[in-house]
Amino acid sequence: MTQSRLNRAVARATGESLATIRSLGFSVADPGDVSFDPEPTSPMPQVVDWDELEADRVAVFPIRQVQLAIAA
Repeated sequence: MTQSRLNRAVARATGESLATIRSLGFSVADPGDVSFDPEPTSPMPQVVDWDELEADRVAVFPIRQVQLAIAA
C-alpha cells in the first residue's frame, strides 16, 4: 500500500481531511515488528506512596522536619 492510498483510506474512515491525515504522519506497520510501539507493555502502577514522597521532601528540605516536629 502506498502512502497516498493509506492517507486516503484513513481520511475516508475517520472523516478528516486529507491534509489533516498527512500532517499526522500515518504509516503502515509491520505486525511482526513490535519494537516500534511507544506504549510500554507493562506500565508502571499509577499510585503515590505518600510516605516515600514526604521522606524525599524532608531529605531535600531538612528544615521542614523541624517544623513538623514543632507542630506535632
